[in-house]
Amino acid sequence: MKPDLVTLESIGHVGLMRFNNPEELNTLHVPMLLAMEQALTTLEHNPDIRVIVVTGVNDKAFIAGGNIKDLNARRGLQHYNEFSETVHRVFRRFETCSKPTIAAVNGWALGGGMEFMLTIDIRLMANEAKIGLPEIKLGIFPGGGGSQRLMRQLPLCQAKLLMFTGDFLNADEAVAMGLVNQAVPRAQLLEETMKLAARIAEKSPVALKLLKASMLHGADMPLSAGLAYEAATVSLVFDSDDAHEGCSAFIEKRKPTFKGS
Repeated sequence: MKPDLVTLESIGHVGLMRFNNPEELNTLHVPMLLAMEQALTTLEHNPDIRVIVVTGVNDKAFIAGGNIKDLNARRGLQHYNEFSETVHRVFRRFETCSKPTIAAVNGWALGGGMEFMLTIDIRLMANEAKIGLPEIKLGIFPGGGGSQRLMRQLPLCQAKLLMFTGDFLNADEAVAMGLVNQAVPRAQLLEETMKLAARIAEKSPVALKLLKASMLHGADMPLSAGLAYEAATVSLVFDSDDAHEGCSAFIEKRKPTFKGS
């Protein structure tokens, strides 16, 4: 029996999602995308999970990109109907997930793998890993959101350089450019990622959810509208028990216990 394309594990309040098709370097095709979407739905609906970590099962690949043979078999309308709509929907689901997400980029994150990484909130990367958008070398260009997200996360000239050349970045280069938060030796990558996830999971799930929404939607607004949205969402936080627990704990000089209500 073929193993699950995506596996799930719960560690405290952290959900660990692993891409589990190493024979194909976790390349993206419709079955993999649907498995990722179902795994995300499971973690989102689990009230005990507060933070989601995504990574590959071994040291070689995070997601090595699209399945080139699969893509080469398609023509325009077929690609749009059978793949493009799916990849955009699934990637947007991760981007708008109400829970904080962290990527442990353990290996190759190329093409669609880097495009997926751009949807994740926080990114740690193994020193030995490489990321890049090499689609231009195949006579195509990033079509999983990369041509839109990258220029919103980098200066435009840097985004164009990466996409026009298809060059790869190592971990130090990715950190310097601001595409990942931290470079970590591969042997410590998952441990460091889970430590960070556990730190975030100690915070109020209500505040995290509304903070993420404020930043996600505010980024698409002019500043005046973003400030109004922030004022509304932070006011909602004060309807939560967590907000008053946090303030009370500070006054009483104790550690708060957030329950997500």
